[in-house]
Amino acid sequence: MKREGILVGGNWIVDQVKIIDKYPSQEALSTILSQESSNGGSAYNISKNLRKMQVPFPVEAIGLVGTDSRGNSIIKECGKLNIDTRQLTQIKEAGTSYTDVMSVKSTGKRTFFHYRGANSLLDVPHFDFTASQAKIFHLGYLLLLDKLDAVNNGTTGAAQVLKAAQEQGFITTVDLVSEDSDRFASIIPLALPYTDYLFLNEFEAWMLSGVNTITGNNEISIEKCYLAAEKILEMGVNRWVIIHFPDATLAVNAQGEKVYQSSLKVPSERIAGCVGAGDAFAAGVLMGIHEEWNMQQCLNLGVCVAASSMAKATCSESVKPYNECLKLAHVYGHRTAATAVAI
Repeated sequence: MKREGILVGGNWIVDQVKIIDKYPSQEALSTILSQESSNGGSAYNISKNLRKMQVPFPVEAIGLVGTDSRGNSIIKECGKLNIDTRQLTQIKEAGTSYTDVMSVKSTGKRTFFHYRGANSLLDVPHFDFTASQAKIFHLGYLLLLDKLDAVNNGTTGAAQVLKAAQEQGFITTVDLVSEDSDRFASIIPLALPYTDYLFLNEFEAWMLSGVNTITGNNEISIEKCYLAAEKILEMGVNRWVIIHFPDATLAVNAQGEKVYQSSLKVPSERIAGCVGAGDAFAAGVLMGIHEEWNMQQCLNLGVCVAASSMAKATCSESVKPYNECLKLAHVYGHRTAATAVAI
């Protein structure tokens, strides 16, 4: 049987997004200008983004939510979006995970206050890869899934899950969370030999590789990002390491090919918020991988979907069908000429 579709596992979160005038210092006051609730977390965001993009293949879910109103709303929305929820389980042991997202109106910069909840209990037995004929299995976010991040006998639950997915015939893709800790070096490398495509931003690339991707002028170094990607490939990633940041994205594969794609020049007045832009980017790339596009095409769709997602403050409400997302490149233009880069 031909494998088709994307099975998305990991964090299912309700984001409670608050647009604020400024981020206050401790014990000081900030004004909430507006607020709304929406989807959050890698699994929820990517699943919803893929359906809103109107991808031509099935989308399936794996994860845990509570038996509370948040969990009920997630299950209900997935039904409306035609996301298969056979492996999205409601549990009584913990409430549905949620995050208070504080987004500064003038800059789009975000600060997160997170309740781990049901996601912290997601473990190896919750994944049944024999029940799916999907082509790709995506897992995120590592470092925000307590049971799967735990190290036991030289491995992690995430490594076991990804290995099982590969053995069942899935292409595996992984995303990380931007945790400022030393856990990158002790947890993430154990899962990389079972990872075909790894998504990370410039900070996560720095924390994982040890290569400082930021210059003394607080700018992102493209050269250092390539070096970080190469170091991460040496840790075991099978196909591509994909690093994204506001101005561009780049990818390096195990054969040494390097691809660079600048982001779209979205006018500031068209940006309501950047929350979820990284997951929107990943959803675009994942569609391209599924459809066997070349990496340049995958990255281009990724930055176009990310640009689409910024029109509203929540993660996915403004995501358009993928053909409309691609048209945004002609509307806004790219920041610089997007070409494959060899250095």
